[in-house]
Amino acid sequence: MLQEALREIRRGSAEIIDSEGIEKLLKAYLQEGKTYTVKAGFDPTAPDLHLGHTVLLQKLATFQKYGATIQFLIGDFTAQIGDPTGKSATRKTLSAVQIGENAKSYKEQVFKILDASKTEVVFNSEWINLLGASGMLSLTTTFNVARMLERDDFDKRYKSGTSISISEFIYPLLQGYDSVHLKSDIEIGGTDQKFNLLMGRHLQRAYEIGKEQSVLMMPILEGLDGVQKMSKSLNNYIGVADEPNDMFGKVLSVSDELMWRYYELLSAKTLDEIEALKDGVANGSLHPKSVKEDLALEITARFHSIEAAKSAKDEFDRVHSNNQIPTEIDEFSCDTEVWIAKALVDCNLTPSTSQARRDIKQGAVKINQEKVSDEQLQLVSGEYILQVGKRKFAKLKVN
Repeated sequence: MLQEALREIRRGSAEIIDSEGIEKLLKAYLQEGKTYTVKAGFDPTAPDLHLGHTVLLQKLATFQKYGATIQFLIGDFTAQIGDPTGKSATRKTLSAVQIGENAKSYKEQVFKILDASKTEVVFNSEWINLLGASGMLSLTTTFNVARMLERDDFDKRYKSGTSISISEFIYPLLQGYDSVHLKSDIEIGGTDQKFNLLMGRHLQRAYEIGKEQSVLMMPILEGLDGVQKMSKSLNNYIGVADEPNDMFGKVLSVSDELMWRYYELLSAKTLDEIEALKDGVANGSLHPKSVKEDLALEITARFHSIEAAKSAKDEFDRVHSNNQIPTEIDEFSCDTEVWIAKALVDCNLTPSTSQARRDIKQGAVKINQEKVSDEQLQLVSGEYILQVGKRKFAKLKVN
């Protein structure tokens, strides 16, 4: 049982620091029923989570399966500074109202994956506000500027003469202090968070709390393009709040190769079950599309329901396999004839007219299921079904 637990805990991880500590905690749980704590911090800088964020949530759910109480930390104080990790300039600060709204949205979304009865939701403003000036000064004495400048992003900004605020130096100290206050046994985060995660170990030693947290780092999930990390700004993401039809279709759009990455990091199937699927695809007994459909059903059901997932599959088959129009599409209207590129923007099918023209050149635009090749096309009086790619549809009425 211990080896099985360790295998699932290590699954998909990029790096583990003090794996022996994790093994001891698991052994104590399996033999004595002794629980332990796993911390994961999220700064509520945006209201919606995407599947890239849920890689950590899936790992937390695995820890819950093997005896952990999750310390789901919402960094409502640190979000006011903004995590400088990977940033080439100082981030804009968020208002308390924005942070509060985003934090509420996070809480609503995470329990679609985590067991609420084994999760403590905590806000770091509760203890950081109590530090006061004296406590903050004491915290800054635990680390020096030379060590701080060893961080790659700080080093690059310093050498290029780009501004680094003192508050950005304080950010990793505050994240590490969270581990001191919570007395966390383990902390998990993305590989880009290594400096901040190790700060927790450093400060637990400095404050002599009697333990040093183990650290588990997960890789950054690639987006739908299979190249860059999943990101809303890159428009290659699958949102946790996406509608079932969109979520199902997006998962099906990933490449056959990327599908296995998603299975490893996002699926609740065991490693042995995933290996059996790989063998089936390799020997031809399973078709990649059917295996991908199972993944799309699992992920859509997790954030909606199995009924919604099955309905999304039926709709996808109806539209894409039978080349039909979706049963429900957004409707728009305009009072004069309109340029096709502007129409695509106005119907929320593409972000800009330049992107619309690129889509037309690539043969991705259809009107009434017929491909459009004329970038200068004017839509005169009538009703049109506009389509970009396989999943974006809109009905436009030109009066």
